[in-house]
Amino acid sequence: MAASSEPADALYPRIEAYRTEMLEVSPIHSLYLSQYGNPHGKPVLYLHGGPGGGFTDDDARRFDPKAYRIVCVDQRGAGKSTPASCLEDNTTQKLIEDCETIREHLQIDKWLVFGGSWGSTLSLAYAQAHPSRVTELVLRGIFLLRRKELDFFYGSGAGSRFLFPDEYEAFEAQIPEKERGDMIKAYHSRLTSSDNEVRRKAAHAWSRWEMATSRLHSDPDMLSKADSDEFADVFARIEAHYFANGGFIREGQLLEKAEIDKIRHIPTTIVQGRYDCVCPAISAWDLHRAWPEAKFIITHAGHSAKEPETERELIKATDAYAASARPGRSA
Repeated sequence: MAASSEPADALYPRIEAYRTEMLEVSPIHSLYLSQYGNPHGKPVLYLHGGPGGGFTDDDARRFDPKAYRIVCVDQRGAGKSTPASCLEDNTTQKLIEDCETIREHLQIDKWLVFGGSWGSTLSLAYAQAHPSRVTELVLRGIFLLRRKELDFFYGSGAGSRFLFPDEYEAFEAQIPEKERGDMIKAYHSRLTSSDNEVRRKAAHAWSRWEMATSRLHSDPDMLSKADSDEFADVFARIEAHYFANGGFIREGQLLEKAEIDKIRHIPTTIVQGRYDCVCPAISAWDLHRAWPEAKFIITHAGHSAKEPETERELIKATDAYAASARPGRSA
């Protein structure tokens, strides 16, 4: 079990990766891949948020390093993957293929898949595409990439703007009034602009909006990430690329009965912050209603996995699934 239930000690101790590598997955893209914990432990794939967010060493601390073989990957264009911020050949379908490429490369038969926010989207899409390869799912901050979810967070008519009017004013200020009817489209055009200054300003404003709204209490470390030219460009461009294209999936696809039926048998834990202003709780509730077999937990928290109550519930889930740990088998 984790060292303590107290917020400061909820995570497992810091560990270093026992193996890192760059894995070529296409003529364009190479992915940064790290493995932590027990090379012979229960395999788990950690899928980061964003898209475009990348992972850190701390993300591996949500898993018992004695029980798990922890696989973390920077998705196409994100983190240390190359080329940075690349939108070409970057779709949900390609990311699903990448998960399979990684699994086969590491000679893993099946694995637990863990994802929050966009990571929950990709985890669901991957599991529905390859249900026989997933032993369990741990999902946090559910994002189903429906238009109403995007409108809730980015739209000017309702949603998060009502709770963060000061931050939304700065986000909106980058866009002329005549274009504010579709903020994602307006930002996407600027984030793909050939004018580097236009692109830079848009990237900082887009990233600041999400970093400012992701926790119940503003996190200076998260806000400072939005001030980084390198992080902001990758994060904002890839997010806007996916959101402007509806995530490259059908509207409501992840909730379709035929898709849920493919994964209904997979042991799953859903952890959702009630006060999540990025991925509102209605999405987790809709998933719970469509899939009552999955364990459903509401925490008194915002969006971030670093919210203390959410963090503790996530580690409870990974500890519980570790009880069934077995060495990975060759594919």
